[in-house]
Amino acid sequence: MTVDAITTDALPSVQASLNYLVPAPGKPARYTYEPPPGVPVDTATYRSYATRIHDARPVAARLSLDREGFALVKHRSAVIDFYDEAEVRGHFYAEAEALLKEVTGAQSVHVFDHIVRRRAADRPPLDSGRPSGSGPRGPVGRVHNDFTATSARTRLRVELGNEADELLSRHFAIVNVWRSIKGPVIDAPLAVCDASSIAADDLVASDLIYRERTGEVYQVVHSDAHRWFYVSALQPDEALLLKGYDSAKDGRARFAPHSAFEDPNTPSGAPPRESIEVRAFVFYPH
Repeated sequence: MTVDAITTDALPSVQASLNYLVPAPGKPARYTYEPPPGVPVDTATYRSYATRIHDARPVAARLSLDREGFALVKHRSAVIDFYDEAEVRGHFYAEAEALLKEVTGAQSVHVFDHIVRRRAADRPPLDSGRPSGSGPRGPVGRVHNDFTATSARTRLRVELGNEADELLSRHFAIVNVWRSIKGPVIDAPLAVCDASSIAADDLVASDLIYRERTGEVYQVVHSDAHRWFYVSALQPDEALLLKGYDSAKDGRARFAPHSAFEDPNTPSGAPPRESIEVRAFVFYPH
């Protein structure tokens, strides 16, 4: 059963600002490091829109990765320290792979990276998600999708090399497993756009420039048709699954854009958000 517009309107919600791309000629580009002199860190312009963001918790059982592009699941982790790179790679990757295989019915799952995010104690404005100094990245406060139709396939070739040709001929997806590191997520929660409310023209391919390579993400232009959700007080024994890409073009969700946001109901003393996301290739039997 879908979460239709009538059901959505009846859900608890908050009104908050989401930062969308302003359409402009040329392909947007953003540097992940200090660019050469005279080159802007980001060539794009963004506009903040007051947006109604609905609490998905009351309808969590009805959410589907293949329909809305995101889902809430129960999941306890045995990881003690999510800031320990070896422990995350040695244990959490396997946990995430098992979880995704169970939830999606995949034939195989391959986690290929993770990002730890921690907002600074002084709560700087939500922006690029890059660290202001040393330490973990902060939350990203722009509406975006981690992959495009092109970069998803490119990343598979990078990660899986000799197997890529055969795997690219199959149905596959990229899914994020997003969860709290410490306590419930009260500060800077994650808003996710219902994939069924996104039009192809809303997605704008944008370069993400690293020192060693150039990636590609989707920025998103605003539409009144977009339906936004978040999960209030996401708990440490819960995980939010996000569809970053799906190779199928049969009507199922392919992209679920998302953004951190400032919840106006966050208490002043709430601890800054600490979260981790792993990204995985999910390969289906056919």
